[in-house]
Amino acid sequence: MLGALLGSGGAALAGSAPAPRPQSAAKRAPNMHKQAVPLHKQRINWLNPTTWPVLPVPEIAVGPNSGTTVGIIPTILHTNASNQITRIIAPDITHNPYFGLGVDARIFEYPSLNTEWSVVAGMQQRVQSYFDALWETGLLRQSRWSVSLEADYDRSGTPRFYGFGNNSLRINQTNYTRQQMWVRAKFGWNISHAWQLEYTFEARKVKVTAGSLPRIPSITQRFVDLLGIGTTHELLDRLSLIYDTRNNIVIPTSGMDVVAYGGIASRNVSIDDSLFTEAGIDGRFYWSPTHRLTVATHVDLRYEPTTHHVPFWGLSSLGGDASTIGGSQPLRGYGTARFYDRNAFVVNLELRQTVLSLNTLSTHILIQVTPFFDTGRVFHHYSTLPFNHLHNVVGIGFRGIAPPSVVGYVDVGEGSEGIAVFTGINYPF
Repeated sequence: MLGALLGSGGAALAGSAPAPRPQSAAKRAPNMHKQAVPLHKQRINWLNPTTWPVLPVPEIAVGPNSGTTVGIIPTILHTNASNQITRIIAPDITHNPYFGLGVDARIFEYPSLNTEWSVVAGMQQRVQSYFDALWETGLLRQSRWSVSLEADYDRSGTPRFYGFGNNSLRINQTNYTRQQMWVRAKFGWNISHAWQLEYTFEARKVKVTAGSLPRIPSITQRFVDLLGIGTTHELLDRLSLIYDTRNNIVIPTSGMDVVAYGGIASRNVSIDDSLFTEAGIDGRFYWSPTHRLTVATHVDLRYEPTTHHVPFWGLSSLGGDASTIGGSQPLRGYGTARFYDRNAFVVNLELRQTVLSLNTLSTHILIQVTPFFDTGRVFHHYSTLPFNHLHNVVGIGFRGIAPPSVVGYVDVGEGSEGIAVFTGINYPF
């Protein structure tokens, strides 16, 4: 749990998961801008690990696609006068049975509740490497504009492809190596504190080549003519209308966040060379019957009304542990993007119960136990009812929370293909 809270596992950071974000203005903490007091400036008691200048946190990152990664994270936390984390420096040394030894470097910076930035990078002996840089401001929507800029490079040997459709068979599992580079810019016009109109531009280059995992067939052998093998370029323009009344954007306990969006993706700047159009709605709802329990619900429905030789990775997908607007949705009994098709529907329900509150590592930490239920499906035709033939997952999650900016988790889910375990940062939704 501690490793998930502080380091989150390199596998989680190597993907598209965003860095943790600060809380809303309604919960703004006092003295946030006072000078941070890093652990190395505090009095050291060598019999008390929470006072050490560098804390060696054991790391165990588990995923149904990536296997088990073990390592050590020498972690440095900077906190302010209110014992809230303002900076995390977390390099690590890891080992994965597929890719060998690895090293990662991470820094998460929270200069204020309204702005954050992060840089993470890493590589392993074989196949895998990544780099991601993110800067966001206007998170509290107190000004007219909110801006998010991100650049990412990722070479991963863990992705799987099973074929298309809601009934794609596990026996058709293949592996491939994905190398992608993308930049994303989001510009939000804050009509009011709750209402926002957001424009997203994303340029992406994806190269899919043969897999490298032992005992798993390569995608280039089983799906020889599959669209998406080789190199594909994508330019995405998306417009979103957002209604957000959450009392906290990282650790919400009440309110809702509803996003209605539409977009078009092309191979280049010409609309005539489009890959697909998209339309969807994503809703997240939070209610706390008691101060220690939050009922969290997530619903996502995404359509691709038109497709023109779209690569398989550009379709709607379900599987994994995180929700991305316009991207893969969580189904925590299966690996990331287990099911692909034009359209997708998912519902997630969590009971986030706080069971322990303690002061450690120079900050305040909450421990939550979270039973959850996921259900969803992919489908090809618009006439298909999204509520039939659903894939169901039940599970239990454990979360460590360092308000106002950090959430680490371990989620264990069981679906029809067995048990899957995920670790990472941020809530799944």
